[in-house]
Amino acid sequence: MALPSAAHSRSANLNVPNAITVVRILLAPVFIWMLLTDDGADGTLRWAAAGLFILAIATDGIDGAIARKHGLVTELGKLLDPIADKILTGGALVALSILGELPWWVTIAVLVREIGITVHRMIVATDHVVAAAWMGKLKTLAQAIAISIALTPLYLVVGDWIFWVNGVLMTLAVLLTIASGLDYVLTALKASRRP
Repeated sequence: MALPSAAHSRSANLNVPNAITVVRILLAPVFIWMLLTDDGADGTLRWAAAGLFILAIATDGIDGAIARKHGLVTELGKLLDPIADKILTGGALVALSILGELPWWVTIAVLVREIGITVHRMIVATDHVVAAAWMGKLKTLAQAIAISIALTPLYLVVGDWIFWVNGVLMTLAVLLTIASGLDYVLTALKASRRP
């Protein structure tokens, strides 16, 4: 006897990749608290916050790989995965701006792009799917690296030149964020015009 579709859908959603995604969402406020609790001082909490962010952002590739390899891709997973990424990276950018370590215009530019496209994917793009392009994937990687370096007080280990490196990486991440956003909009417009 076949299971009812609703029950089957619920059981399908209870899988390892979705659990990893939920953990990533739950780690975001913990990481932000650790970063802000002592005003971003370069002590133990700062290092721990950076480590937690790097661990959490690394799980993005892990949950996707597990889901694809074992046929565990679900609609819930497709919904939660980008939300988890936006909460984690967006929270990191906002926290860095609150601490005065990142200009607010950078944070706002990235958040406008990320939230706008996420909302479009969830609400507007119901009749056609705009697949993640290579530029979007490169943008995600650039953001993860730039934010990880910005969070970690590496200057204590390697010297002040790391600030210059982080400036270059953050600029690259912002440019890729804007470029990939424009690419997404153009691709979505083309897809909507197809019969």
